[in-house]
Amino acid sequence: MNWSAQQYTRFEQERTRPVRDLVAAIATEPVRVAVDLGCGPGNSTEVLAQRFPTAQVTGVDSADDMLAAARQRLPQVSFELADITNWAPDAHFDVILANASLQWLPDHQNLYPRLVSRLHAGGALAVQTPDNLQEPAHRLLREVAGRGPWAQKLSTFALPPRHDAAYYYRLLKPYCSQVDVWRTTYYHALPGGPAAVVEWFKGSALAPYLARLGPDEQQAFLAQYQAAIGQAYGQLDDGTVLLPFPRLFMVATR
Repeated sequence: MNWSAQQYTRFEQERTRPVRDLVAAIATEPVRVAVDLGCGPGNSTEVLAQRFPTAQVTGVDSADDMLAAARQRLPQVSFELADITNWAPDAHFDVILANASLQWLPDHQNLYPRLVSRLHAGGALAVQTPDNLQEPAHRLLREVAGRGPWAQKLSTFALPPRHDAAYYYRLLKPYCSQVDVWRTTYYHALPGGPAAVVEWFKGSALAPYLARLGPDEQQAFLAQYQAAIGQAYGQLDDGTVLLPFPRLFMVATR
């Protein structure tokens, strides 16, 4: 599936705020080598590089379009095309950042400890994942996918399971000296009503569904989804929708 840097960055300020909060919580010092897994268009990499200006920072992503945008944004940073699932560097790192990327991958039971194993002693794995599968936007997405003429085509697709804070604490504590986990709900102010909510999710949750549909199916799917979103999310007097968006954070120190 091809990820669109242009679509993702339509809401760059809102999408970047959580990674700023995450990176600010990293206490590791000094940081000489850091990597951003699932760097996207480079907004999270930029935050990481600003936080640790003397570190050698690398960005990794599996989408060519995202990497092209990241290289344009940060020409001084090295970016690599790779899938996190198969990412197996020889090097160790002081910080491994994964901002809104690991939720797309399965097998967290093995993935997270494997990432911790690539840290220097005292290094930090810093992760932020959306924790919104039970929010109306996701529930309605699953309902629309399951009831339309595309239902059979989409029946084989499901997002990987997500876990709660206790799961990750129990998983990482045997490998780490400290595990800090917290959850925050952001209220993103999106001018433009239900259409703006749909545009937001075109850059994330909607993308794998739309990638499996033809152009006409995509239009019909989006029309049904937007109608459902309009029923679920109220608008303020100026047409703005406050989109609640829960996110799970963790900083695990080896």
